[in-house]
Amino acid sequence: MWGPRQPGQRWWQRAVRRRLPVLGWLPRYSLSCLRLDLTAGVTVGLTVVPQALAYAEVAGLPVQYGLYSSFVGCFVYCLLGTAKDVTLGPTAIMSLLVSSYAFHDPAYAVLLAFLSGCIQLAMGLLHLGFLLDFVSCPVIKGFTSAASITIGFNQVKNILGLQGIPRQFFLQVYETLRRIGEARAGDAILGLSCLAALAGLRAMKSRLHPTASTEPLAARASVLLVRSCATARNALVVLAAGLVAYSFQLSGSQPLTLTGSVPCGLPPFRPPPFSKAVPNGTVPFGRMVQDMGAGLAVVPLVGVLETVAIAKAFASQNDYRIDANQELLAMGTANILGSFFSSYPITGSFGRGWGAPGLPAAPPAGPAQGLCRQQDGQRMALCFRTAVNAQTGVCTPMGGLVTGTLVLLSLAYLTSLFCYIPKAALAAVIISAVVPMFDARIFRTLWRVKRLDLIPLCVTFLLCFWEVQYGIMAGVLVSGILLLYSVARPPIKVLEQGVLLVQPGSSLHFPAADHLQDIIRDRALAASPPCSVILDCHHVSSIDYTAVVGLAELLQELHKHGISLVFCSLQDPVLRALLAADLEGFRHFPSWEEAARCSEAELGGSRAACIDSTGESSLLPAGLIQ
Repeated sequence: MWGPRQPGQRWWQRAVRRRLPVLGWLPRYSLSCLRLDLTAGVTVGLTVVPQALAYAEVAGLPVQYGLYSSFVGCFVYCLLGTAKDVTLGPTAIMSLLVSSYAFHDPAYAVLLAFLSGCIQLAMGLLHLGFLLDFVSCPVIKGFTSAASITIGFNQVKNILGLQGIPRQFFLQVYETLRRIGEARAGDAILGLSCLAALAGLRAMKSRLHPTASTEPLAARASVLLVRSCATARNALVVLAAGLVAYSFQLSGSQPLTLTGSVPCGLPPFRPPPFSKAVPNGTVPFGRMVQDMGAGLAVVPLVGVLETVAIAKAFASQNDYRIDANQELLAMGTANILGSFFSSYPITGSFGRGWGAPGLPAAPPAGPAQGLCRQQDGQRMALCFRTAVNAQTGVCTPMGGLVTGTLVLLSLAYLTSLFCYIPKAALAAVIISAVVPMFDARIFRTLWRVKRLDLIPLCVTFLLCFWEVQYGIMAGVLVSGILLLYSVARPPIKVLEQGVLLVQPGSSLHFPAADHLQDIIRDRALAASPPCSVILDCHHVSSIDYTAVVGLAELLQELHKHGISLVFCSLQDPVLRALLAADLEGFRHFPSWEEAARCSEAELGGSRAACIDSTGESSLLPAGLIQ
């Protein structure tokens, strides 16, 4: 949150301020903040409107549903959000998921938004934000990279003007390549031209340098003009393409595939559909939920992951804190209320754009780790809309109110003009947005950092082309198995220095109990002549009952062979657990040197040497007996 906590507040006041973050920044709001928020809101609004139309196409819904999904989140997040830079709305990845689980049916899409919001709201109320920590960065990168390819190739058919191409990825690739000779020249030329214009404007922006106040007015004005055009490039390209299509319409010939008519006016306020009328009856609520299946888990999870990751990244850069559970509440509320305005699931942006100044140069911690990096002196923004919001100097979430108002004005007055927007132009906007999401360098980075992390990355990446839910679930499962393997097989160092010194590299829990026993038993019994065993536990911060039982069995077995086992460098929680277990023959020392001296004395027959330097027996150290 922004600003220090005010002293002397009652508990209920702090609770209300925590649940309504707007109460924290609104009393300090100023005219200078209003000016910056207005600028940011208008700039983001010019980005949101064309993107919303394009993302609805990705979701397989009529284009107006993209706009229906773009304003409620702005208003709700202004009241409940904890990150000033984040904007909620439809995204490429969320639209892809909606396409998979809503079957291109608006009724399913709106109900999915309502149910996803309920799940996210429940997660926030139950403080389950920590569950996101179990989704590793390789899984995130594998999913987003596969999604960028899937979404991008899905729009190739619109660039080429092909009809009747299936949406399943592999069939889509086959049919597109087979029918590439049927491409419409008008759509192909316009689509490729729009792609070139978007890439050129983005490259121009990345090469702009800040101008000093001492430079000539003409130079500063030209830089400002180029930067403004590059920032609003989606709106400019779509507007130019619409003018081209309109001019063809006036001439009586239309070589372009157009979006078609869009219903005018604001969406009606009504509950989400809990049943669906079909020609031969009604699909009940239970059947709709059953049809959506795994989407009820995948959609809320990915939505939370996108928003919290981007919020943490920008909060770290701009020196304020976010509350992950409050973000869950904000997003859940936004999806629930949005479903009453025919919205499909929304979230914070997760894609990346090039060259946005003032953004993180180093990866943030947690799920967002690795999502941003510095390359060739140009910083990569984690998302386009949120990056635009940040770089225009937004002060508070009030900028979202301006963005949401622009979307409402577009619905009220501009929908009659949207019918002239060519599908090829919207396809170019989508491809331009998702291409930077594919990060080929992550494979080389993981090869250098930790090659084992390539396994969940590749599993997620490949399976997401088949089914998104299978890719994410498999990636999380593989990551969990790798994590459990490190618990079951902790690094154990064994040194022979007159005695056998065994050093576990991490805590001891039940999966590792047998492994530790086997190593100590095999090395101790194989030594000739027999030597004492010292278990150095300075890296062991916790131990469970199964591991304690395993150590008790090991003590007895080694004793039968005339081999002593002593412990050293025990941390307090571990020592208390071992003392409470009352192990027969249990002895411990502050350091392995003292344990080694005692073991050597035992081999020499001097039991008196096993008293520590304070004169206390090592069996019952002072200060730890309860």
